[in-house]
Amino acid sequence: MEAMMAMTHGGAVHSFRAASDLSLSSSNPSITNYSSTQLCGSETRASRKPIILSSSRIRPSFCNGKEALCCTSFVRICSKSPHGWSTRRERARVEVRASVAAEQMTGSGDGERSDGERSRSETGVVIVGAGLAGLAAARQCVQDGIPFLLVEGSDGVGGRVRTDSYQGFLLDRGFQIFITAYPEAQAVLDYEALNLQTFYAGALVWFNGAFHRVADPLRHFTDGLGSLFNPIGSAVDKVIVGIVRLRAAVKPVSEILSADETTILSRLKSEGFSEAMIDRFFRPFFGGIFFDRELQTTSRLFEFVFKCLALGSNTLPAAGIGAIPQQMADKLPRGSVMLNSRVAKLETDDNGVISGVVMENGGVVSAKYGVVIAAEGPEAARLLGKKLPASPSVEKPPRSTTCLYFSADSSPVSEPILLLNGTKSGIINNMFFPTTVAPSYAPAGKTLVSVTLIGQYENTPDSELEQTVRAELHSWFGAKVVDSWQHLRTYRIPLAQPHQAPPTMLQKEPRVEQGVYVCGDHRYSSTFDGALVSGRRAVQELMADCKLSVSK
Repeated sequence: MEAMMAMTHGGAVHSFRAASDLSLSSSNPSITNYSSTQLCGSETRASRKPIILSSSRIRPSFCNGKEALCCTSFVRICSKSPHGWSTRRERARVEVRASVAAEQMTGSGDGERSDGERSRSETGVVIVGAGLAGLAAARQCVQDGIPFLLVEGSDGVGGRVRTDSYQGFLLDRGFQIFITAYPEAQAVLDYEALNLQTFYAGALVWFNGAFHRVADPLRHFTDGLGSLFNPIGSAVDKVIVGIVRLRAAVKPVSEILSADETTILSRLKSEGFSEAMIDRFFRPFFGGIFFDRELQTTSRLFEFVFKCLALGSNTLPAAGIGAIPQQMADKLPRGSVMLNSRVAKLETDDNGVISGVVMENGGVVSAKYGVVIAAEGPEAARLLGKKLPASPSVEKPPRSTTCLYFSADSSPVSEPILLLNGTKSGIINNMFFPTTVAPSYAPAGKTLVSVTLIGQYENTPDSELEQTVRAELHSWFGAKVVDSWQHLRTYRIPLAQPHQAPPTMLQKEPRVEQGVYVCGDHRYSSTFDGALVSGRRAVQELMADCKLSVSK
Protein backbone atom coordinates (compact mmCIF):
# COMPACT_ATOMS: atom_id res chain seq x y z
CA MET A 1 0.00 0.00 0.00
CA GLU A 2 1.12 3.53 -0.70
CA ALA A 3 3.03 5.09 2.14
CA MET A 4 1.66 8.56 2.60
CA MET A 5 3.73 9.69 5.55
CA ALA A 6 4.29 13.42 5.41
CA MET A 7 2.80 16.04 7.62
CA THR A 8 3.54 19.02 5.47
CA HIS A 9 4.42 22.46 6.70
CA GLY A 10 2.73 21.88 9.97
CA GLY A 11 4.77 23.74 12.54
CA ALA A 12 3.81 27.38 12.78
CA VAL A 13 4.56 28.66 16.22
CA HIS A 14 3.58 32.19 17.08
CA SER A 15 3.02 31.28 20.69
CA PHE A 16 3.86 28.28 22.75
CA ARG A 17 3.90 27.53 26.43
CA ALA A 18 7.32 26.35 27.48
CA ALA A 19 10.27 27.47 29.50
CA SER A 20 13.74 28.64 28.45
CA ASP A 21 13.37 28.71 24.70
CA LEU A 22 16.78 28.08 23.15
CA SER A 23 16.38 28.27 19.42
CA LEU A 24 19.03 26.79 17.16
CA SER A 25 21.06 29.59 15.69
CA SER A 26 23.84 30.11 13.21
CA SER A 27 27.03 32.13 13.18
CA ASN A 28 26.22 32.91 9.57
CA PRO A 29 27.53 36.39 8.71
CA SER A 30 24.47 37.03 6.54
CA ILE A 31 22.37 37.29 9.69
CA THR A 32 22.52 40.20 12.11
CA ASN A 33 20.61 40.21 15.38
CA TYR A 34 18.96 43.46 16.44
CA SER A 35 16.80 44.39 19.32
CA SER A 36 13.95 46.70 18.41
CA THR A 37 15.97 49.63 19.74
CA GLN A 38 19.13 48.69 17.86
CA LEU A 39 17.70 48.88 14.36
CA CYS A 40 18.71 52.31 13.09
CA GLY A 41 19.20 53.29 16.73
CA SER A 42 22.14 54.81 18.54
CA GLU A 43 25.51 53.11 18.41
CA THR A 44 29.04 54.42 18.32
CA ARG A 45 30.10 56.37 15.28
CA ALA A 46 32.65 53.74 14.32
CA SER A 47 30.05 50.96 14.30
CA ARG A 48 27.51 52.75 12.14
CA LYS A 49 28.11 51.75 8.53
CA PRO A 50 26.29 52.63 5.33
CA ILE A 51 26.65 49.97 2.69
CA ILE A 52 27.20 50.78 -0.95
CA LEU A 53 25.92 47.81 -2.86
CA SER A 54 27.11 47.52 -6.43
CA SER A 55 25.09 45.29 -8.71
CA SER A 56 26.56 46.14 -12.07
CA ARG A 57 25.03 43.19 -13.89
CA ILE A 58 21.46 44.38 -13.47
CA ARG A 59 20.00 46.76 -16.05
CA PRO A 60 16.88 48.60 -14.81
CA SER A 61 14.89 50.68 -17.25
CA PHE A 62 11.89 51.72 -15.16
CA CYS A 63 9.95 50.47 -12.19
CA ASN A 64 6.26 51.17 -11.73
CA GLY A 65 6.59 54.54 -13.40
CA LYS A 66 9.36 55.67 -11.08
CA GLU A 67 12.57 57.26 -12.27
CA ALA A 68 15.05 54.82 -13.76
CA LEU A 69 17.68 53.62 -11.34
CA CYS A 70 21.39 53.65 -11.87
CA CYS A 71 23.19 50.34 -11.90
CA THR A 72 24.79 51.01 -8.54
CA SER A 73 22.24 51.08 -5.72
CA PHE A 74 23.04 52.54 -2.33
CA VAL A 75 21.94 50.58 0.69
CA ARG A 76 22.17 52.00 4.17
CA ILE A 77 21.53 49.61 6.99
CA CYS A 78 22.59 49.56 10.59
CA SER A 79 25.14 46.83 11.10
CA LYS A 80 27.04 45.59 14.08
CA SER A 81 29.65 44.28 11.69
CA PRO A 82 31.97 46.81 10.04
CA HIS A 83 32.15 44.57 7.02
CA GLY A 84 28.57 44.87 5.81
CA TRP A 85 27.67 42.49 3.00
CA SER A 86 30.03 39.80 1.85
CA THR A 87 32.47 40.60 -0.93
CA ARG A 88 32.54 37.04 -2.20
CA ARG A 89 30.23 35.28 -4.60
CA GLU A 90 28.28 33.48 -1.85
CA ARG A 91 27.60 30.50 -4.12
CA ALA A 92 25.09 32.48 -6.18
CA ARG A 93 25.05 32.99 -9.93
CA VAL A 94 25.37 36.72 -9.50
CA GLU A 95 28.20 38.36 -7.56
CA VAL A 96 27.00 40.97 -5.11
CA ARG A 97 29.82 43.34 -4.20
CA ALA A 98 29.80 45.59 -1.18
CA SER A 99 32.07 48.29 0.16
CA VAL A 100 31.80 49.96 3.52
CA ALA A 101 32.38 53.57 4.57
CA ALA A 102 31.96 55.09 8.01
CA GLU A 103 28.94 57.26 8.77
CA GLN A 104 26.88 58.08 11.84
CA MET A 105 23.20 57.15 11.50
CA THR A 106 20.99 59.57 13.42
CA GLY A 107 18.47 58.58 16.06
CA SER A 108 18.42 57.71 19.70
CA GLY A 109 17.08 54.18 19.29
CA ASP A 110 14.19 54.86 21.61
CA GLY A 111 11.49 54.36 18.98
CA GLU A 112 10.07 57.86 19.58
CA ARG A 113 11.39 59.78 16.58
CA SER A 114 9.28 62.19 14.59
CA ASP A 115 9.07 61.77 10.82
CA GLY A 116 11.74 64.41 10.39
CA GLU A 117 14.10 62.59 12.77
CA ARG A 118 13.73 59.09 11.39
CA SER A 119 16.84 57.27 10.31
CA ARG A 120 16.46 56.31 6.68
CA SER A 121 18.11 53.58 4.67
CA GLU A 122 17.65 52.43 1.11
CA THR A 123 17.88 49.20 -0.84
CA GLY A 124 16.44 47.66 -3.98
CA VAL A 125 13.87 45.30 -2.45
CA VAL A 126 12.69 45.03 1.14
CA ILE A 127 11.52 41.52 2.03
CA VAL A 128 9.38 41.32 5.16
CA GLY A 129 9.57 37.92 6.85
CA ALA A 130 12.31 35.28 6.87
CA GLY A 131 10.18 32.17 6.59
CA LEU A 132 10.56 29.80 3.66
CA ALA A 133 8.81 32.20 1.27
CA GLY A 134 10.93 35.17 2.34
CA LEU A 135 14.14 33.16 2.08
CA ALA A 136 13.11 31.94 -1.38
CA ALA A 137 12.46 35.54 -2.41
CA ALA A 138 15.89 36.56 -1.09
CA ARG A 139 17.51 33.69 -2.96
CA GLN A 140 15.88 34.86 -6.18
CA CYS A 141 17.11 38.41 -5.56
CA VAL A 142 20.66 37.11 -5.22
CA GLN A 143 20.36 35.07 -8.40
CA ASP A 144 19.02 38.07 -10.31
CA GLY A 145 21.50 40.55 -8.84
CA ILE A 146 18.91 42.67 -7.06
CA PRO A 147 20.05 44.43 -3.86
CA PHE A 148 17.74 43.52 -0.99
CA LEU A 149 17.27 43.54 2.75
CA LEU A 150 15.39 40.75 4.53
CA VAL A 151 13.86 41.86 7.84
CA GLU A 152 12.46 39.41 10.36
CA GLY A 153 10.58 40.28 13.54
CA SER A 154 11.57 37.17 15.50
CA ASP A 155 14.95 35.94 16.70
CA GLY A 156 15.57 33.46 13.89
CA VAL A 157 14.88 32.48 10.31
CA GLY A 158 12.33 29.86 9.27
CA GLY A 159 8.99 31.26 10.36
CA ARG A 160 6.94 28.17 11.16
CA VAL A 161 9.80 25.87 10.19
CA ARG A 162 12.07 26.04 13.21
CA THR A 163 13.77 23.74 15.69
CA ASP A 164 14.53 24.45 19.35
CA SER A 165 17.39 22.91 21.29
CA TYR A 166 16.17 22.00 24.76
CA GLN A 167 18.02 19.87 27.31
CA GLY A 168 19.96 18.23 24.50
CA PHE A 169 16.84 17.39 22.46
CA LEU A 170 15.89 18.82 19.08
CA LEU A 171 12.26 19.92 19.20
CA ASP A 172 10.71 20.89 15.90
CA ARG A 173 8.05 23.52 16.41
CA GLY A 174 5.15 21.26 15.67
CA PHE A 175 5.11 17.98 13.79
CA GLN A 176 6.74 18.42 10.39
CA ILE A 177 8.11 15.96 7.86
CA PHE A 178 9.98 16.84 4.70
CA ILE A 179 9.08 15.05 1.43
CA THR A 180 12.07 14.72 -0.89
CA ALA A 181 9.94 14.84 -4.06
CA TYR A 182 8.86 18.46 -3.63
CA PRO A 183 9.87 19.83 -7.06
CA GLU A 184 10.83 23.35 -5.94
CA ALA A 185 12.74 22.05 -2.95
CA GLN A 186 14.79 19.82 -5.23
CA ALA A 187 15.92 22.92 -7.12
CA VAL A 188 16.64 24.99 -4.03
CA LEU A 189 18.04 22.71 -1.32
CA ASP A 190 21.19 20.64 -0.91
CA TYR A 191 19.72 17.35 0.28
CA GLU A 192 23.09 15.74 0.95
CA ALA A 193 24.14 18.57 3.26
CA LEU A 194 20.84 18.28 5.15
CA ASN A 195 21.70 14.66 5.96
CA LEU A 196 18.09 13.57 5.53
CA GLN A 197 16.96 10.60 7.63
CA THR A 198 14.21 8.45 6.12
CA PHE A 199 10.94 7.15 7.54
CA TYR A 200 9.56 3.68 6.94
CA ALA A 201 7.15 3.85 4.00
CA GLY A 202 4.02 3.00 5.92
CA ALA A 203 2.26 3.43 9.24
CA LEU A 204 1.06 1.61 12.32
CA VAL A 205 -2.64 2.30 12.86
CA TRP A 206 -4.14 1.94 16.35
CA PHE A 207 -7.55 0.27 16.05
CA ASN A 208 -9.54 -2.14 18.21
CA GLY A 209 -6.85 -2.32 20.88
CA ALA A 210 -3.95 -3.20 18.58
CA PHE A 211 -1.58 -1.75 16.00
CA HIS A 212 -2.11 -2.73 12.37
CA ARG A 213 0.55 -2.17 9.75
CA VAL A 214 -0.16 -0.34 6.50
CA ALA A 215 2.81 -0.56 4.12
CA ASP A 216 3.79 0.50 0.63
CA PRO A 217 4.17 -2.76 -1.35
CA LEU A 218 6.52 -1.11 -3.85
CA ARG A 219 9.01 -0.39 -1.08
CA HIS A 220 8.14 -3.08 1.46
CA PHE A 221 6.70 -5.90 -0.62
CA THR A 222 6.23 -8.51 2.10
CA ASP A 223 4.74 -6.04 4.57
CA GLY A 224 2.49 -4.67 1.84
CA LEU A 225 1.07 -8.09 1.12
CA GLY A 226 0.56 -8.69 4.81
CA SER A 227 -1.45 -5.50 5.18
CA LEU A 228 -3.92 -6.36 2.43
CA PHE A 229 -6.36 -8.11 4.73
CA ASN A 230 -6.02 -6.24 8.01
CA PRO A 231 -9.01 -4.25 9.34
CA ILE A 232 -7.62 -0.92 8.08
CA GLY A 233 -9.66 -1.04 4.91
CA SER A 234 -10.22 -3.89 2.48
CA ALA A 235 -7.97 -5.40 -0.16
CA VAL A 236 -10.00 -3.47 -2.74
CA ASP A 237 -9.21 -0.23 -0.89
CA LYS A 238 -5.52 -0.94 -1.18
CA VAL A 239 -5.79 -1.64 -4.89
CA ILE A 240 -7.56 1.71 -5.33
CA VAL A 241 -4.68 3.40 -3.49
CA GLY A 242 -2.32 2.02 -6.12
CA ILE A 243 -4.48 3.33 -8.96
CA VAL A 244 -4.77 6.81 -7.41
CA ARG A 245 -1.04 6.81 -6.76
CA LEU A 246 -0.16 6.01 -10.37
CA ARG A 247 -2.55 8.63 -11.73
CA ALA A 248 -1.17 11.34 -9.44
CA ALA A 249 2.46 10.42 -10.14
CA VAL A 250 2.18 11.12 -13.88
CA LYS A 251 0.03 14.26 -13.71
CA PRO A 252 1.88 17.61 -13.97
CA VAL A 253 1.80 19.79 -10.86
CA SER A 254 0.31 22.72 -12.79
CA GLU A 255 -2.59 20.53 -13.87
CA ILE A 256 -3.13 19.25 -10.34
CA LEU A 257 -3.26 22.72 -8.80
CA SER A 258 -5.74 24.02 -11.36
CA ALA A 259 -7.96 20.94 -11.65
CA ASP A 260 -11.63 20.85 -10.71
CA GLU A 261 -11.83 20.56 -6.95
CA THR A 262 -13.93 19.19 -4.17
CA THR A 263 -13.14 18.31 -0.57
CA ILE A 264 -10.72 15.50 0.23
CA LEU A 265 -13.58 13.56 1.82
CA SER A 266 -15.74 13.82 -1.30
CA ARG A 267 -12.79 12.89 -3.48
CA LEU A 268 -12.02 9.77 -1.43
CA LYS A 269 -15.65 8.67 -1.62
CA SER A 270 -15.77 9.25 -5.38
CA GLU A 271 -12.66 7.09 -5.80
CA GLY A 272 -14.55 4.22 -4.17
CA PHE A 273 -12.79 3.98 -0.82
CA SER A 274 -14.78 2.31 1.95
CA GLU A 275 -15.87 4.12 5.11
CA ALA A 276 -13.50 1.89 7.07
CA MET A 277 -10.50 2.98 4.99
CA ILE A 278 -11.49 6.63 5.20
CA ASP A 279 -12.14 6.65 8.95
CA ARG A 280 -9.29 4.41 10.06
CA PHE A 281 -6.51 5.59 7.76
CA PHE A 282 -7.25 8.70 5.72
CA ARG A 283 -8.78 10.75 8.54
CA PRO A 284 -5.77 10.47 10.86
CA PHE A 285 -3.27 10.59 8.01
CA PHE A 286 -4.56 13.59 6.06
CA GLY A 287 -5.84 15.03 9.32
CA GLY A 288 -2.19 15.19 10.36
CA ILE A 289 -1.05 16.65 7.06
CA PHE A 290 -3.63 19.44 6.85
CA PHE A 291 -4.72 19.56 10.53
CA ASP A 292 -8.20 18.80 9.27
CA ARG A 293 -9.62 15.49 10.44
CA GLU A 294 -12.95 16.36 8.81
CA LEU A 295 -11.11 16.25 5.43
CA GLN A 296 -12.63 19.49 4.16
CA THR A 297 -9.36 20.67 2.55
CA THR A 298 -9.27 20.97 -1.24
CA SER A 299 -8.74 17.81 -3.26
CA ARG A 300 -6.05 19.65 -5.23
CA LEU A 301 -3.73 19.50 -2.25
CA PHE A 302 -4.65 15.86 -1.66
CA GLU A 303 -3.50 14.99 -5.17
CA PHE A 304 -0.36 17.16 -4.99
CA VAL A 305 0.78 15.56 -1.74
CA PHE A 306 -0.16 12.12 -3.06
CA LYS A 307 2.06 12.74 -6.08
CA CYS A 308 5.02 13.80 -3.96
CA LEU A 309 4.58 10.82 -1.66
CA ALA A 310 4.52 8.46 -4.62
CA LEU A 311 7.75 9.87 -6.01
CA GLY A 312 9.73 10.66 -2.87
CA SER A 313 10.59 9.69 0.67
CA ASN A 314 9.50 11.14 3.98
CA THR A 315 12.44 12.46 5.95
CA LEU A 316 13.82 14.57 8.77
CA PRO A 317 17.07 16.55 8.53
CA ALA A 318 19.55 15.24 11.10
CA ALA A 319 19.83 18.73 12.64
CA GLY A 320 16.06 19.24 12.82
CA ILE A 321 13.51 20.69 10.44
CA GLY A 322 14.96 24.14 11.11
CA ALA A 323 18.07 23.12 9.18
CA ILE A 324 16.11 23.69 5.96
CA PRO A 325 15.61 27.46 6.30
CA GLN A 326 19.02 27.77 7.96
CA GLN A 327 20.68 26.27 4.89
CA MET A 328 18.91 28.82 2.70
CA ALA A 329 19.94 31.69 4.98
CA ASP A 330 23.55 30.53 5.02
CA LYS A 331 23.74 31.12 1.27
CA LEU A 332 22.65 34.75 1.42
CA PRO A 333 25.12 37.66 1.33
CA ARG A 334 26.61 38.91 4.57
CA GLY A 335 24.45 41.36 6.47
CA SER A 336 21.41 40.83 4.27
CA VAL A 337 19.17 39.38 7.01
CA MET A 338 18.18 41.40 10.08
CA LEU A 339 16.49 39.63 12.99
CA ASN A 340 14.44 41.13 15.83
CA SER A 341 13.40 43.80 13.35
CA ARG A 342 9.63 44.12 13.18
CA VAL A 343 7.88 46.21 10.55
CA ALA A 344 5.27 48.57 11.97
CA LYS A 345 3.74 49.72 8.71
CA LEU A 346 4.37 50.35 5.03
CA GLU A 347 5.57 53.76 3.89
CA THR A 348 4.09 55.60 0.92
CA ASP A 349 5.60 58.29 -1.28
CA ASP A 350 4.03 61.62 -2.25
CA ASN A 351 1.92 59.85 -4.89
CA GLY A 352 0.48 57.36 -2.42
CA VAL A 353 2.60 54.49 -3.80
CA ILE A 354 4.16 52.16 -1.24
CA SER A 355 7.87 52.90 -1.26
CA GLY A 356 9.30 51.10 1.76
CA VAL A 357 8.72 50.06 5.35
CA VAL A 358 8.68 51.79 8.72
CA MET A 359 10.24 49.74 11.50
CA GLU A 360 8.74 49.58 14.99
CA ASN A 361 11.51 51.82 16.35
CA GLY A 362 10.79 54.46 13.72
CA GLY A 363 13.57 53.69 11.27
CA VAL A 364 12.61 53.70 7.59
CA VAL A 365 13.93 51.41 4.85
CA SER A 366 13.06 52.60 1.35
CA ALA A 367 12.78 50.14 -1.54
CA LYS A 368 13.68 51.34 -5.04
CA TYR A 369 12.06 48.36 -6.77
CA GLY A 370 9.35 47.21 -4.39
CA VAL A 371 8.36 45.55 -1.13
CA VAL A 372 7.82 41.79 -0.84
CA ILE A 373 5.63 40.82 2.11
CA ALA A 374 6.55 37.24 2.95
CA ALA A 375 4.32 37.02 6.01
CA GLU A 376 1.28 34.98 6.91
CA GLY A 377 -2.08 36.15 5.67
CA PRO A 378 -3.24 38.07 8.77
CA GLU A 379 0.09 39.91 9.09
CA ALA A 380 0.18 40.73 5.37
CA ALA A 381 -3.36 42.12 5.62
CA ARG A 382 -2.37 44.20 8.67
CA LEU A 383 0.54 45.78 6.82
CA LEU A 384 -1.57 46.48 3.75
CA GLY A 385 -4.43 47.80 5.84
CA LYS A 386 -6.93 45.83 3.83
CA LYS A 387 -8.02 42.36 2.83
CA LEU A 388 -5.66 40.53 0.51
CA PRO A 389 -6.78 40.22 -3.13
CA ALA A 390 -8.20 36.81 -4.10
CA SER A 391 -9.08 36.06 -0.47
CA PRO A 392 -12.35 34.23 0.31
CA SER A 393 -15.37 36.50 0.74
CA VAL A 394 -15.75 35.02 4.22
CA GLU A 395 -12.44 34.44 5.99
CA LYS A 396 -12.09 30.97 7.49
CA PRO A 397 -10.09 30.39 10.66
CA PRO A 398 -6.59 28.97 10.15
CA ARG A 399 -5.77 25.37 10.96
CA SER A 400 -4.23 24.89 14.39
CA THR A 401 -2.43 22.09 16.15
CA THR A 402 -0.76 21.15 19.42
CA CYS A 403 2.39 19.08 19.82
CA LEU A 404 3.63 17.51 23.06
CA TYR A 405 7.19 16.26 23.51
CA PHE A 406 8.37 13.73 26.08
CA SER A 407 11.72 12.22 27.03
CA ALA A 408 11.95 8.45 27.48
CA ASP A 409 14.71 6.00 28.32
CA SER A 410 13.71 3.73 25.45
CA SER A 411 11.19 3.50 22.64
CA PRO A 412 8.36 0.94 22.62
CA VAL A 413 8.57 1.08 18.81
CA SER A 414 11.95 0.41 17.21
CA GLU A 415 11.07 1.33 13.62
CA PRO A 416 11.17 4.84 12.09
CA ILE A 417 7.43 4.76 11.52
CA LEU A 418 4.40 6.98 12.03
CA LEU A 419 1.63 5.90 14.42
CA LEU A 420 -1.97 6.90 13.61
CA ASN A 421 -5.09 6.90 15.76
CA GLY A 422 -7.58 4.94 13.65
CA THR A 423 -10.36 5.11 16.21
CA LYS A 424 -13.06 7.73 16.55
CA SER A 425 -12.17 8.39 20.18
CA GLY A 426 -9.47 10.31 22.00
CA ILE A 427 -7.65 13.52 21.18
CA ILE A 428 -4.42 12.11 19.76
CA ASN A 429 -4.24 12.17 15.98
CA ASN A 430 -0.74 10.81 15.36
CA MET A 431 2.59 10.31 17.07
CA PHE A 432 6.07 8.99 16.46
CA PHE A 433 9.49 8.62 18.03
CA PRO A 434 11.82 11.04 16.20
CA THR A 435 14.94 9.32 17.51
CA THR A 436 14.03 6.15 15.63
CA VAL A 437 14.25 8.25 12.46
CA ALA A 438 17.14 10.53 13.43
CA PRO A 439 19.06 9.57 16.61
CA SER A 440 20.51 13.10 16.68
CA TYR A 441 17.15 14.38 17.99
CA ALA A 442 18.04 13.28 21.55
CA PRO A 443 21.07 12.95 23.82
CA ALA A 444 22.78 9.58 23.91
CA GLY A 445 20.70 6.99 25.71
CA LYS A 446 17.47 8.96 25.43
CA THR A 447 14.37 8.68 23.22
CA LEU A 448 12.24 11.58 22.02
CA VAL A 449 8.46 11.15 21.88
CA SER A 450 6.28 13.43 19.71
CA VAL A 451 2.48 13.48 20.05
CA THR A 452 0.26 15.56 17.75
CA LEU A 453 -3.26 16.83 18.40
CA ILE A 454 -5.49 18.73 15.98
CA GLY A 455 -6.56 22.06 17.41
CA GLN A 456 -4.98 24.45 19.87
CA TYR A 457 -6.83 23.41 23.07
CA GLU A 458 -6.42 27.00 24.26
CA ASN A 459 -8.79 26.51 27.19
CA THR A 460 -6.99 23.45 28.55
CA PRO A 461 -3.99 24.01 30.86
CA ASP A 462 -0.74 22.29 29.89
CA SER A 463 -0.82 19.99 32.91
CA GLU A 464 -4.37 18.83 32.19
CA LEU A 465 -3.61 18.31 28.51
CA GLU A 466 -0.52 16.29 29.38
CA GLN A 467 -2.47 14.02 31.73
CA THR A 468 -5.20 13.46 29.12
CA VAL A 469 -2.61 12.46 26.54
CA ARG A 470 -0.85 10.13 28.98
CA ALA A 471 -4.13 8.44 29.91
CA GLU A 472 -4.94 7.87 26.26
CA LEU A 473 -1.50 6.41 25.57
CA HIS A 474 -1.85 3.98 28.48
CA SER A 475 -3.93 1.74 26.23
CA TRP A 476 -1.35 1.99 23.46
CA PHE A 477 1.82 1.16 25.39
CA GLY A 478 0.84 0.45 29.00
CA ALA A 479 0.68 2.77 31.99
CA LYS A 480 4.11 1.77 33.33
CA VAL A 481 5.84 2.75 30.09
CA VAL A 482 3.99 6.01 29.50
CA ASP A 483 4.15 7.23 33.10
CA SER A 484 7.94 6.90 33.01
CA TRP A 485 8.17 9.54 30.28
CA GLN A 486 9.22 13.06 31.27
CA HIS A 487 7.29 15.93 29.72
CA LEU A 488 9.61 18.34 27.90
CA ARG A 489 7.49 20.95 26.20
CA THR A 490 4.04 21.63 24.74
CA TYR A 491 3.70 23.69 21.57
CA ARG A 492 0.34 25.32 20.86
CA ILE A 493 0.23 26.46 17.27
CA PRO A 494 -2.69 28.74 16.45
CA LEU A 495 -1.76 29.35 12.81
CA ALA A 496 -0.27 26.07 11.64
CA GLN A 497 -1.64 26.36 8.11
CA PRO A 498 -3.98 28.57 6.13
CA HIS A 499 -7.51 27.24 5.70
CA GLN A 500 -7.57 25.89 2.14
CA ALA A 501 -11.02 24.40 1.70
CA PRO A 502 -12.72 24.76 -1.70
CA PRO A 503 -13.24 26.97 -3.51
CA THR A 504 -9.56 27.85 -3.63
CA MET A 505 -7.15 29.73 -5.83
CA LEU A 506 -3.82 28.02 -5.19
CA GLN A 507 -1.74 30.11 -7.58
CA LYS A 508 -2.62 33.69 -6.61
CA GLU A 509 -0.87 36.61 -8.27
CA PRO A 510 1.97 37.93 -6.08
CA ARG A 511 1.34 41.59 -7.00
CA VAL A 512 -1.34 43.08 -4.77
CA GLU A 513 -0.81 46.72 -5.72
CA GLN A 514 1.82 48.90 -7.32
CA GLY A 515 5.21 48.10 -5.85
CA VAL A 516 3.92 45.50 -3.37
CA TYR A 517 4.09 41.71 -3.70
CA VAL A 518 2.80 39.13 -1.23
CA CYS A 519 4.06 35.56 -0.96
CA GLY A 520 3.66 32.62 1.38
CA ASP A 521 1.85 29.29 1.49
CA HIS A 522 -1.47 31.17 1.77
CA ARG A 523 -0.83 32.53 -1.75
CA TYR A 524 0.01 29.15 -3.28
CA SER A 525 -0.32 25.84 -1.46
CA SER A 526 0.02 25.03 2.23
CA THR A 527 3.19 22.97 1.82
CA PHE A 528 6.94 23.55 2.03
CA ASP A 529 6.96 23.61 -1.73
CA GLY A 530 4.15 26.12 -1.99
CA ALA A 531 6.03 28.59 0.20
CA LEU A 532 9.22 28.21 -1.85
CA VAL A 533 7.45 28.63 -5.18
CA SER A 534 5.52 31.64 -3.91
CA GLY A 535 8.68 33.47 -2.82
CA ARG A 536 10.41 32.88 -6.13
CA ARG A 537 7.38 33.99 -8.15
CA ALA A 538 7.05 37.23 -6.18
CA VAL A 539 10.55 38.38 -7.15
CA GLN A 540 10.16 37.19 -10.73
CA GLU A 541 6.98 39.25 -11.07
CA LEU A 542 8.72 42.25 -9.52
CA MET A 543 11.53 41.86 -12.07
CA ALA A 544 9.02 41.77 -14.91
CA ASP A 545 7.08 44.78 -13.62
CA CYS A 546 10.24 46.82 -13.23
CA LYS A 547 11.55 45.64 -16.60
CA LEU A 548 14.77 44.45 -14.98
CA SER A 549 17.08 42.05 -16.74
CA VAL A 550 20.23 40.25 -15.73
CA SER A 551 23.28 40.00 -17.95
CA LYS A 552 24.27 36.46 -18.76
